[in-house]
Amino acid sequence: MSDLFSAYSFGSLSLKNRVVMAPMTRSMSPGNIPSDDVVEYYRLRAAGGVGLIITEGTTVGHKAASGYPNVPSMHGEESLAGWKKVIDAVHAEGGKIAPQLWHVGGIRRAGVEPGGDTPGYSPSGMAFPGKVTGHEMTQEDINDVVEAFVQAAIDAERIGFDAIELHGAHGYLLDQFFWPGTNHRTDNYGGSLENRVRFACEIVSGIRAKVSKDFPIIFRFSQWKQQDYTARLAETPEELGEFLSYLVNAGVDIFHCSQRRFWEAEFEGSDLNLAGWTKKLSGKDTITVGSVSLNSDFLPELGEKSFKAGEIANLDGLTKRLEQDEFDLVAVGRAIIANPDWVKQVQTGQFDKLANFEKKMLMSLVP
Repeated sequence: MSDLFSAYSFGSLSLKNRVVMAPMTRSMSPGNIPSDDVVEYYRLRAAGGVGLIITEGTTVGHKAASGYPNVPSMHGEESLAGWKKVIDAVHAEGGKIAPQLWHVGGIRRAGVEPGGDTPGYSPSGMAFPGKVTGHEMTQEDINDVVEAFVQAAIDAERIGFDAIELHGAHGYLLDQFFWPGTNHRTDNYGGSLENRVRFACEIVSGIRAKVSKDFPIIFRFSQWKQQDYTARLAETPEELGEFLSYLVNAGVDIFHCSQRRFWEAEFEGSDLNLAGWTKKLSGKDTITVGSVSLNSDFLPELGEKSFKAGEIANLDGLTKRLEQDEFDLVAVGRAIIANPDWVKQVQTGQFDKLANFEKKMLMSLVP
């Protein structure tokens, strides 16, 4: 376990251990403002020993960014003041914290607040392949969203966050540009892989130009989509390497590599998982995530309607991979919902005291 609890640093970010709290949307911020309950939720996890907290998805200042009710915003003085309380509470407990900046894209349905009757915005008006349900983004729309992400990052650094994460995974807006199934554009943002990554790269480079040089930019991506668990951005290591290279050149510092099960190999012929391949191909530090400390993944299988509970699983495979330098940081999600002091319990060997994750603990979590 020594590697899991060793110190880590990158740029201005210094962590007391390698444990990251994974971002988990809760829809517990009425009026899109983090409340005192949200402050306490994150404070407890920091007090429990988490090195870095990545917040639930928090929406940027664009009219179509939000797709779920009561999701916190990273714009507007009231929301920023709420986040400042969260930051101060986490720092007081010795933790570090980064917001996950989010735009849901075509997933949005008109009527969700904030946004009212605004439809989902996406590269080709699609949330699902082949089905146009929303608004196809114009160049002006693209520019507006880039500006919204950049401003959110500027504000995040200004109020005291220690890094930022961009949500480029799970079939939301940035990922909808990556995915050929939902990106049928014929301009500079569609077609080739380089074009499909261009929008995300403009966001990254725009942020890099406006925040401090040593302020870390974390980028979360996934092969799977909530619309299709079997979807893949890259069928080969070569394709993955090309995808990553554009983001590295734009200014990404750390990749957060989302898998449903961290122990699964990403490509045939190697035991490396997605974070392992990403580190090997990009040369950048990586975060692994996916059912850490539990015996089942979060999402239901095809045909199932309910989310799964999860029993506590041992960490032998995880720690072995970390010792072998397959990845640098480990994100823990549902197990930290069930056990705010998961880090302290694991570090002291109190595995028998860890609670299983139950579905009732989801509190409206979405992927």
